[in-house]
Amino acid sequence: MSSSAEFTAYIKEKFEILGDVSFSRFFGGIGISYSEVQFAMVMGNTLYFCVDDSNRDAYVETGMQPFSYATRKKTILVSKYYSVPEEVLDNPGTLREWAQAAIKAAHAKSKKKH
Repeated sequence: MSSSAEFTAYIKEKFEILGDVSFSRFFGGIGISYSEVQFAMVMGNTLYFCVDDSNRDAYVETGMQPFSYATRKKTILVSKYYSVPEEVLDNPGTLREWAQAAIKAAHAKSKKKH
């Protein structure tokens, strides 16, 4: 599953509102980082944000699913990342709020590792 160049360019344009965001290759997709901590990723034509207990309910309530991928034996769910609703992408103010919550969740997870 790879990220389309067109969708990635669209996401980069949307994320200009956040300021200093970096993009890098990440397992066939694109990792998106703020202050050197990855808070989002693009796989295929889907944007995923980092979640934790503080923001997961908003994703579940809108019917969003965690990132998943198939191995030969089973499907793996990565509950750290949930897909972002299209209506969030379409609203710059809401996108900023959800991205900031994802950044906060990613930084909290990063601090737990250290």
